[in-house]
Amino acid sequence: MRIVKRLLVVILVLVAVGLIGFFAFAPAYVEKSRNAVVPHDPYPVSDAARALHDRLVIGDLHADPLLWNRDLSQRSDYGQVDIPRLLEGNVAVQVFTAVTKSPAGQNYEENSAEAFDNVTALAIGQLWPPRTWNSLLERALYQAEKLEAVEAALPDQFRIIRTRADLDSLLADRAAGRQVVGGILGIEGAHPLEGDIANLDKLEAAGHRVIALQHFFDNALGGSLHGKGNQGLTDFGRAVVEQVAQRGLVLDLAHSSPAVARDVLEITDIPLIVSHSGVTAHCETPRNFPDDLMREIAATGGVIGMGYWDEVTCGDFTPAGVARMTRTAIDLLGEDHVALGSDFDGSVTTAFDTSELAALTQAFLDEGLSEDQIAKVMGGNMIRVLRARLK
Repeated sequence: MRIVKRLLVVILVLVAVGLIGFFAFAPAYVEKSRNAVVPHDPYPVSDAARALHDRLVIGDLHADPLLWNRDLSQRSDYGQVDIPRLLEGNVAVQVFTAVTKSPAGQNYEENSAEAFDNVTALAIGQLWPPRTWNSLLERALYQAEKLEAVEAALPDQFRIIRTRADLDSLLADRAAGRQVVGGILGIEGAHPLEGDIANLDKLEAAGHRVIALQHFFDNALGGSLHGKGNQGLTDFGRAVVEQVAQRGLVLDLAHSSPAVARDVLEITDIPLIVSHSGVTAHCETPRNFPDDLMREIAATGGVIGMGYWDEVTCGDFTPAGVARMTRTAIDLLGEDHVALGSDFDGSVTTAFDTSELAALTQAFLDEGLSEDQIAKVMGGNMIRVLRARLK
């Protein structure tokens, strides 16, 4: 009997050690494999490019570091975004998007909303609060809390932007020489509403200001670009779009189906964004909208954020490759409607992280963009849309 008891104790200890090891190391291992920066020599940046870069107001419409358990107040040696690296890259405004659901087998062609949800496993594995384990709304609220903790840890270097006055104050402080970054919260797909439009109040109160309608699957609002059958807006989706348009919120069509995008264009008159994408004129890929639809979105006064990963650049996601895609987007949409939308830390491999953005300024110069065009793409166009929408 004593031998059995001892054996049970040994088994329980081994199980406990295994669980501790899993929760301590597995989440970081997963993140390192999902958000890699390819090894590279330092990108050459001329004195002229560096001087220009230091004068720019830089903004990025989309990054997902809140999905992971890194401390964003500290500089990390993996992943692609944190506050110290944003400061090194001279970024003024970064949109931090809450990812709340991701289907197993995720792909750009077709996904089922009923597929196993990877974020559930990640939330449990990263020891998020139990309230987040079965609630998409709570996951979005928790990620807002995580960004608030970063603000509390770095009050002189980071602040959350909720209003136009907040934005103007940040830009004035930066113009006066203060090294500070502004963060704007958003949701990647409006499934955290959980079918109840009243939950938009909770998301807005938590600080979320950029509202994407879909992610990689169809939801209660309508069809995804990667869902089934190019479905348009549902009645619930129309009600949400109308509410977003009435409030001081930014409407994001990234990952929405073309049918949803066209429905939104019919019922709104606000500047729209596609936060992280590419353009079909640069290369054919199921990740991007058709060129004619991109032109219609740009015509609202909105912007299209250029992504930094393989599937939108179609192979060359170095600074030079992103610059070539951006040049094509300017030719297609006009210089007032192109912005940055990295998708950093969004389970994508990139060729540079946010601390290396001066290399992108150099690549834009090498591609023949003027300093005025670079200033617009790097942040000016994004800031214009934020000023138009935030209240």
